[in-house]
Amino acid sequence: MKEDLKALLPVIRRFAYSLTGNMADADDLLQSTIEKILTKPVPEDVALLAWSYRVCRNLWIDEYRASKVRQAATQQPELQQASAPDETAVSDTITLSQITQAMDKLPNEQREVLALVAVQGMTYQDTATILSVPSGTVMSRLARARTRLAGLLNLSAGAPA
Repeated sequence: MKEDLKALLPVIRRFAYSLTGNMADADDLLQSTIEKILTKPVPEDVALLAWSYRVCRNLWIDEYRASKVRQAATQQPELQQASAPDETAVSDTITLSQITQAMDKLPNEQREVLALVAVQGMTYQDTATILSVPSGTVMSRLARARTRLAGLLNLSAGAPA
């Protein structure tokens, strides 16, 4: 199983990043996910990939709820460090920053589906299995997420992304 987990690390890391929007938080989530998988047995009738996604998602939900309690203290200006990146880095990160901010404004259900289907390239059925929802729910959440994301990024339907 450890060899299978090694092969899944990049996939679960990308999923964790799509949930957190921050590579440091994604690495922490990945570590917690792998730790949980190694300490709790994987159910016999569940694929390791699907189980890994589910564990990662559940840990992120738990952390997301806990972070709401700590959010006020961490957003105090005196705790934030100012930096002056060069002009190229700023122009390269503006788009990523805008997308991350727009993704953060999506409801969790839509963000999860968008991350699994659009970022991870999973099928609707696999996504439905991981999230324990019907395929139709996946399709409707994905459609709403794409529409809302396009609106948040001020993209028209005919404009190239």
